[in-house]
Formats: sequence, structure tokens, C-alpha cells
Amino acid sequence: MALTIRERKVPQLDLRSCAFRYSNNTPVQDQASTSGEFRVSDFDRLDVLGRGNGGPVYKVAHRRTETLYALKVLRGGEGEPGSSAAEADVLRRADSPYVVRCHSVLPTASGHAALLLELVDGGSLASVMGRRGAFPEAALAEVAAQALSGLAYLHARRIVHRDVKPANLLVSTAGEVKIADFGIAKVLARPGDGCAEYEGTAAYMSPERFDSERRHDADPFAADVWGLGVTILELLMGRYPLLADGQKPTRAALMCAICFREMPTVSGGAASPELRRFVALCLLKDHTKRASVSHLLAHPFVSGRDVTASKQALRQLVARD
Repeated sequence: MALTIRERKVPQLDLRSCAFRYSNNTPVQDQASTSGEFRVSDFDRLDVLGRGNGGPVYKVAHRRTETLYALKVLRGGEGEPGSSAAEADVLRRADSPYVVRCHSVLPTASGHAALLLELVDGGSLASVMGRRGAFPEAALAEVAAQALSGLAYLHARRIVHRDVKPANLLVSTAGEVKIADFGIAKVLARPGDGCAEYEGTAAYMSPERFDSERRHDADPFAADVWGLGVTILELLMGRYPLLADGQKPTRAALMCAICFREMPTVSGGAASPELRRFVALCLLKDHTKRASVSHLLAHPFVSGRDVTASKQALRQLVARD
């Protein structure tokens, strides 16, 4: 469930212009490439993983080494949100185990660019929920801890993601959570900078981002916390939590639910008091009162978890039958 809104429209990619060779041969091992330079023509396209902000994402294999990667092909103007230049700039600044790694920026035959990314073998949290349904609390604690660690790393470097949601949090079969899809992320030039653009996925936007006056001055990092809160609540419930089950996610319905309705409460049997308080701190409508990433990392739901048990619970969810 996602209603994506942009002020600037990115042209659709002409897939015929991508210089891929199709292959039905699945690589048998994932070994590091010994080559320092890559070209799009060095890779076989194996599958379509999805579509991120700005372009489609493919599963590819390096023809010589058989190493698996994700390749995101982008088409956007220089400096525009969703452009390869903007996304690559953000990813070049990031070197964290909680952020998907960008190995290289490659030109395509059509003159656009592609990002060669690490392949996270468990897929997105959205895809895991689609297969498994609602997450147990132990797994949610691990998701929250690792996602917050990634956000803490980004925010310390003045990078705001602006589209935190289950589809943009990837998870490995080893239980590693990584923030992905920086197509509309922004590097803030100085303290006090805001994010005035009305972009992203409306279902995960914070209340202040719907307000054309407030979003100029609102703390942009608080919007990432809101997105994480909605994500954790969605994984707990097994469906998008801010609309009634089956309700059409129009912009008007989402804005009304996010900006004006009370946040949904989780019954005592479905979640511990620590989890309920954690989500409530993320989903305060007033961004000035919303918990910061550092406060949430110290919250008992995260800091008091049994790390071994929570990671095992997440690995069990991700494992394919």
C-alpha cells in the first residue's frame, strides 16, 4: 500500500535502452569481484527486484566472477531528487553496516546512470511481511534497533532519508537490516535547513509534511522517526495501520488519518507496554515533541531486548521455506 507523491516528475525509463544480457544461469556462489572498474555490459540481468524512487532495480550477476548485486537504473536531471547524481552523492557519504552499500556508479548505453548496490538476500521488510504476515515482537525489536542505528549514522552526517517504510528497509538472511532507496534523500547544508519539497510516500509522511507552511521549518529528522513508527506498527499488525482494513489509500484519506485522527492503539495482548510506548513516542503529531533517534535507541524496547533471541526471531522470519 503506497501512494507516492512527487513535486517533480522523473521520466520513465526506456528499458530497451539498457545494455543488459539476459541469462537463465543462476550464479552458484557470491565471491568478491577482483575488478576495480565495472561496466553495465559486465553483468547479466537475472530478475527484477522492484522499483525504487527514480528507477527499477534488478538482480544482476557479474559475468566473470558470478558475484551477485542489485542494479538500480536511474533517469533524472542533474541535482534533481531521484537523479543518479543526487542519490550517488548521498550513498558516497555513507559507510555503515546499516545502510545499503553502493559499489559503483555506471553509465548505461542510453547515457543515463545506474547504481551498483550490494544485494541484500532477504528482500524488503514489506516482502517478508507479505510472505509471513505480522512480525513477532522479538523480531520487531531487532528491526527497530538496526533501523535506528542506520538513521543515527545518517542524521549525524545531516542526511535525511524522507521515505522510511517497510519497502525501503532491506533484511538479509543473517538478520541484518539495511536502509535503502535514497532517491529522495537530502543532505542538509547547515543546521536549521528544512525539507520543503512535498515528496515521498504519503502513507508514511508525518503530519507536518502535509502542511505547506509547517514543513519549511519543521525538523526534517523527526519525519524519519515518524516513518519508522508507522513501519513498526505496520509490521506488528500485518497491514497498513493508519487506515481501516480495506480502505482506499487516497491522498485525502491519508492526510485526514495522519493529521487529524488519533493514532491507533495496540491492545495489551498484542504488544508489551514497552512496544506500545515506543510506537507512541514515534507517532506524536507534534514534531517538536516526537522522540529523537538517540532517545529511541535508549528506550527499553530496544536497549532492553535480548539481542540473541531477537536476531534469531528475525532470521527465522526471513528464512524461506
